[in-house]
Amino acid sequence: MSMKNYEFWFVVGSQFLYGTEVLNTVAQRASEMADKLNQSGNLPCKLVYKATVKTHEEITKLMKEANYNDKCAGVVSWCHTFSPSKMWINGFDLLQKPYCHLATQYNREIPNDEIDMDFMNLNQAAHGDREHGFITARLRMRRKIIAGYWQDEETQKRLGSWMRAAYGAVFSKKVKVMRFGDNMREVAVTEGDKVEVQAKLGWQVNTWPVGELVKVMDEVTSSEIDALMAVYRTKYTFATDDLETVRYQARAEIAMRKMLDAEGCQAFSNTFQDLYGMKQLPGLATQNMMADGYGYGGEGDWKVSAMVAIMKAMSEGLNGGTSFMEDYTYHLAQGNEYSLGAHMLEVCPSLAADKPRIEVHHLGIGDREPPARLVFEGHEGPAIVVSLVDMGGRLRLICQDIECVKPIMDMPKLPVARVMWKPMPDMTTAIEAWITAGGAHHTVLSYDITAEQMKDWARLMDIEFVHINKDTTIDTLEHDLFLSDLAWKLK
Repeated sequence: MSMKNYEFWFVVGSQFLYGTEVLNTVAQRASEMADKLNQSGNLPCKLVYKATVKTHEEITKLMKEANYNDKCAGVVSWCHTFSPSKMWINGFDLLQKPYCHLATQYNREIPNDEIDMDFMNLNQAAHGDREHGFITARLRMRRKIIAGYWQDEETQKRLGSWMRAAYGAVFSKKVKVMRFGDNMREVAVTEGDKVEVQAKLGWQVNTWPVGELVKVMDEVTSSEIDALMAVYRTKYTFATDDLETVRYQARAEIAMRKMLDAEGCQAFSNTFQDLYGMKQLPGLATQNMMADGYGYGGEGDWKVSAMVAIMKAMSEGLNGGTSFMEDYTYHLAQGNEYSLGAHMLEVCPSLAADKPRIEVHHLGIGDREPPARLVFEGHEGPAIVVSLVDMGGRLRLICQDIECVKPIMDMPKLPVARVMWKPMPDMTTAIEAWITAGGAHHTVLSYDITAEQMKDWARLMDIEFVHINKDTTIDTLEHDLFLSDLAWKLK
């Protein structure tokens, strides 16, 4: 899948009341708007003007077509004139694709010397969009409302941002996760209802034995390994002479790619407790696969694995970085508090501030040979960490705003990729809020995706969303979680 292969349909509402001349003008302007929006460079997918709809039959037919068109990732509507909302009920009731209401108007300003009743009859967006908005509210539709002048950069960027969330929803429905072995034993948060997740999010999560991976690894040829080693040399700095260990990682990567691609899987998980027949836990192999867009979850965490894949898909074309992550340890010096994010091995090099180094070190867990891994520091900048948890009967997506910094110390004896950040609103409140909400220790860290986009994605998937930000207080969060718990039990 690639975002560039998808499009969004621009549907404009009107009616026959205004006559042919007005309807022709509406169609011309709608086509012009779609063209200029596409030329703006602020939309990640093409916006295709489909029709100016005027009847119940037109609207219903178009919504059915949107549902069954594999290229259509969502519908964007606007009412240039007044479009009676009862015409839209059946079509909206059938629509299964992401939906955005663009509340704008063709002209930026009221033309003082020209405005007359003909102008008023043609330019009724303020009138039509309110009628249109009522029916979607009445139908309790999951929707995104974007208000603003269509030629303003901010409006265009908000529409483009929503497109990424909508594409994430479409991508989610096709996600397959390959679990190599089961979860780490006795861990609670990596568990979850796979049937509910498939029904709600579309994910297919299944298990393959590690022994089958070893069998495929044994079939990998030296020439295949040589080719991947050449790729490693172009992307990374070799800081080890132990080439056999690096070649073993290449062998594992090639085999995992073959298995995932054969099954159409976009994500995978493994655990150091189940390495049957393997000499090393995949480190470099996993990191390089994440760099190419595969999702990954450690300790068998299939939920975070799928979320990594989805958020990487949503960030296509951006270069900030998205990765599997874990809060590992804190720096609690008063007034200088930070969280250190890392993992045993598997942090994606898309986060790196500089060219990552391939190193080989003792792992101290998993009872296997020292694995090769990429070592680097994450770059500075605003980011989010995201956790999807199963609350029993519903899914909760927790998102926290963070500010990544250059690590304040070298940590020369810590041979793993690492990122350091300040969580919002402050360290102690952030920790308490995360724990109060039930956030997992595994997360997805992204410099590219925003909290608003994840909120949009959660709304599209019909799951609970919790945002921990600069304004969060524990009292308010506890109150909101209590009300949310009641609301979701009633759904």
